[in-house]
Amino acid sequence: MFWKFDLHTTSHIDQLLDREDVTLLELMEEDDVLQECKAQNRRLLLFLSQDHCMTELVNLITTEPPADLEEKSRFKFPNIACELLTSDVSLINDKLGGDTSLLETLYHFLEQDPPLNPLLASFFSKTIGNLIARKTEQVISFLRKKDGFIGLVLKHIDASAMMDLLLRLISCVEPAPLRQEVLNWLSEEKLIQRLTELIHTGKDEERQSNASQTLCDIIRLSRDQANQMQENVETDPLLAVLESQESVAGLLKTMFEGERMEQLFSLLICTLPPSYLFPLSYTVNSSILHAIEPHLKDFQQLLLNPPKKSAILTTVGLLEEPLGNARLHVARLVAALLQTSAPSVCQELCKLTTMDQLLDLFFKYSWNNFLHFQVELCVASILNHSVPEERSHLGAYWSESVKHCLPQLFQKCRLVQRILDAWEENDQIQAEGGARRGNMGHLTRMANMVVQNLEKGPVQSQISDLIKELPEDCRGRWESFVDETLRETNRRNTVELVSTHNLHSSSEDDDMESPFPNDLSLQQVGSHICLPMRKYNYFERTKFMFSPPRLSQTIRSSR
Repeated sequence: MFWKFDLHTTSHIDQLLDREDVTLLELMEEDDVLQECKAQNRRLLLFLSQDHCMTELVNLITTEPPADLEEKSRFKFPNIACELLTSDVSLINDKLGGDTSLLETLYHFLEQDPPLNPLLASFFSKTIGNLIARKTEQVISFLRKKDGFIGLVLKHIDASAMMDLLLRLISCVEPAPLRQEVLNWLSEEKLIQRLTELIHTGKDEERQSNASQTLCDIIRLSRDQANQMQENVETDPLLAVLESQESVAGLLKTMFEGERMEQLFSLLICTLPPSYLFPLSYTVNSSILHAIEPHLKDFQQLLLNPPKKSAILTTVGLLEEPLGNARLHVARLVAALLQTSAPSVCQELCKLTTMDQLLDLFFKYSWNNFLHFQVELCVASILNHSVPEERSHLGAYWSESVKHCLPQLFQKCRLVQRILDAWEENDQIQAEGGARRGNMGHLTRMANMVVQNLEKGPVQSQISDLIKELPEDCRGRWESFVDETLRETNRRNTVELVSTHNLHSSSEDDDMESPFPNDLSLQQVGSHICLPMRKYNYFERTKFMFSPPRLSQTIRSSR
């Protein structure tokens, strides 16, 4: 019978622990050693926490394995050792974080000459990172006593694991007062200046890339933290340095004099806070704008004379002159700048006719949705220059920016005429059996933005006056387009969305009316679905769009 069998079997690890001569490596050979460790197997934990075992585990993750071993098995034990040390078991954490000799052995790993073995670097970073989170005071105290710690980490910044270590120091330290102490310490060590120097003077592309990425992530993490702790939050010294006019000016100087333009573009865009953080960063943001403004003409030149790119074959034919990353980054930068609504910046962009150039590119590169999205954001920023309640005292400031941008969009850029002409050209192409142009979804949304803000919006009266100033034939075409073509397009898109309603979860229903999909990646890979428009607060519904992406998410190549 079933109950005759003994189901309470002893694990093989317990059997091994019965032996007095059992070794650590023998236990690590067992498939369930990590599982038993996390399950708080008391006998196993007492064995692992012995001095000689802890020393051996630390040595395994910091010492290069013998080269004569098979590659697939060389890092077997170092990997298991790392998993055991970071298994988040209090007995192991206490032993590792409280034993100075073990911490010294870990620290010695950084004192090697570069390059570090990337796997061992990842094991080291994960172990130290776990201690920063679990034994914060002990480990921070230990590291702060090491005068050369930051220098050693930066010496090995070509290893991405060192980036992670720096970011853990910034984001994983609790409570808040201790975190502020760490930020002040890193500021005193001139972390930001030293990372920036690596970008300016470094010759190793990997080091430069990782330094730039680290700075972008520091900005993102610092702003997230400030946004979560809006009350009684002390100034973040690292973010203050990064957003200073001096830092941005140096970045721009390097950008236009060096060869690292694309990486520096991403970092520059990161320095511009998302629109919904603007009230928290207004003073700093002004200093950034003051540094950028003198270089707007240089960015305009990039639109007119970009770095040469070879022709590429696409799914819609041969593209003789690809758009290129430089012009795409300029579009991203202009979209971010317009979100600030700074009058001097808007006035300079108008003087340079930057928006006109971007619209030229929008229609020229009719299949580049990366570009279409950024140009659409620019148009949306100009059409939705509302003054949020928390910034009502800046009403005159906002009005000044609208005065510059809005007329140019309708007069110099001829937005309405371009929409009408592009729509008619697309209809003709489709009538002849051709494919619908790839920018038509974005064009539909821009047309809807004009209509919506003409009916009710923060600049309703200005737009109404500008529409009345259109040539009579153009105004008639526009009215007919809105009443018939655009209305039918919106109706058809609404019907299509309703017909596929069952494909979406209930949590998605409310989002279907947004002018942009929640997942920006869908937009970027070429979604041309035109979502139905409604009255909405653009500032509130699109604030998530302007968070700067990580460098790993930037476009490596662009048509």
